[in-house]
Amino acid sequence: RRRRGTRATAGMVATALDDPRGLNRKKKVKGKVNLVSGKVSKKGSKGGAAVVSVDGEPAEGTAAAAGGDKVLDMVSREKKLKRELNKRAKKFMKGDTVNTKNIKDKKTKAHVRYANVLADNAATDAALHEKWLLPSTPGAIEVEGDERTWRIKQDEIMKAVDINAARKAFDLSLPTLGPYSVDFTPNGRDLLIGGRKGHVAMIRWSDYKLVTEVQLKETVRDVKFLHNGQFFACAQRKYAYIYDNRGLEVHCLKDHTEVNRLEFLNHHFLLCTIGDQGVLRYQDTTHGKIIAQHRTKLGPCDAMRQNPTNAIIHLGHSNGTVTLWSPNMGHSLVKMLCHRGPVRSLAVDLTGRYMATCGADSQVKTWDVRMYKEVHSYYSAVPAVRVDISQRGMLGVGYGGRVQIWDQALSGPKAQAPYLNHQFRRGEIVRDFAFCPYDDAMGVGHSGGFSNLIVPGAGEPNYDSMIANPFETRNQRREQEVAQLMDKLPPEMIQLDPDGIGVVRAVPKEVQKERREKALEAEMAARRGKREANLEKTRMKGKNKTSKRYRKKQANVVDDKKLRARMLAEETKRKAAKARGEGGRA
Repeated sequence: RRRRGTRATAGMVATALDDPRGLNRKKKVKGKVNLVSGKVSKKGSKGGAAVVSVDGEPAEGTAAAAGGDKVLDMVSREKKLKRELNKRAKKFMKGDTVNTKNIKDKKTKAHVRYANVLADNAATDAALHEKWLLPSTPGAIEVEGDERTWRIKQDEIMKAVDINAARKAFDLSLPTLGPYSVDFTPNGRDLLIGGRKGHVAMIRWSDYKLVTEVQLKETVRDVKFLHNGQFFACAQRKYAYIYDNRGLEVHCLKDHTEVNRLEFLNHHFLLCTIGDQGVLRYQDTTHGKIIAQHRTKLGPCDAMRQNPTNAIIHLGHSNGTVTLWSPNMGHSLVKMLCHRGPVRSLAVDLTGRYMATCGADSQVKTWDVRMYKEVHSYYSAVPAVRVDISQRGMLGVGYGGRVQIWDQALSGPKAQAPYLNHQFRRGEIVRDFAFCPYDDAMGVGHSGGFSNLIVPGAGEPNYDSMIANPFETRNQRREQEVAQLMDKLPPEMIQLDPDGIGVVRAVPKEVQKERREKALEAEMAARRGKREANLEKTRMKGKNKTSKRYRKKQANVVDDKKLRARMLAEETKRKAAKARGEGGRA
């Protein structure tokens, strides 16, 4: 039979390009190509040097040689990719591979080899996923020599970045309507600003388009997005209200009075409020009912944030304490003394391990929430009014007319200088700020309006479109909303240890012993009741009565009464034997 595919003509070597399916491929011939002349002239050289081919190998300059060069390029590229993949896979290897040469048992050796293969495959898969699914690297500012990053101004950063990144730095001058509160959607697509004098605006962050703008003609203390950019809540002078993205009022929450701060739990669809009355309220936005309301008994509160990992609410009070709350408990879960004066603001990082607080005592402190211990303490020239933590762990501190960003300030050695420092030149006083998710930007609300700053390395460069998609379309947003509602968690699952859900709780040994004793006593009482019921039957007429047959069957049954009698008889025999032995010695 003739094989399919093309064959190389006489004087040429079949390559992978000539036979792409590999049907005519043979074993590789080891050895190097030897040229008779030893030198080959370049193309276009005078004299027209003869093209030489030896041992059936294609000479340079021919079409087959060009194909061979392409194959060599493919092989070298493949080797390069393998080296890169092996380099990436090294950091995913958990320990060194086990050497199986010294293992004598064949079965054990096979198991160890199989385990080594599984570990190699897992490391390779992880390296492939890292290469293709995490292609972007976070930004950073690199300086030379004795330069310091905190000396770099926003103008210099704008000149160094590309046009799209430079567009992110802008100012909105609104001096008569501030100070402003700021909030971003979880995917960083929309921006919401609310002025103290009633001005509320929603801006599409991707293309800087004004979505809606309303004048509520009432004091606005705080603004907060709900599960997406379609709805937002405003804490106004007396009540809290919910509006849609067109600026139309949807609900008036009359149970939430004199609210100062708003928080929304995305996974539970719970809107949390705290205000001058010191009452923490949880309201489910799916059916509109109050889930829980707790009296803190610590006076008015103006600092509230949530822990993203377990949905625990952190409250900062005027006596310097921070309390942790859950809708399932009527009292605080944890109470920490953090400052010597009122707590102005607090923030929790995405991992839920560290918390940052600022107080009227001019101190900014970081805490380890796992052990409730202080990690670092920083001093601010003026008492800070706002702190926030970015997705990559940068700490933002705002006081007076200045905003500072500290890198690696939560854990590790104490930072000696800020990462960036921005001073507002027109006397604006900072009211609120927030880091934009999945972007190197920070929105600052102040008395003069709104300003956006570029903070390289603040946002997470890689996003999961199933969780938050900054480039989502209308259909994707609808599908995401349905998925969120189907994955909604009940409020009973909010607890300090989120890993405890679904875990079988081990019963203490003392409780197990107590349960065994109670079960034994119940069994003994049941047997006594049966015995007493049988003893009541004293009639003995006839040898073949039902009771007679039952007693015969019970003669071979060992119960507690027989056990006690048998043990008593054995003890009597033992005492008698002991007494005889002592009498014989005497």
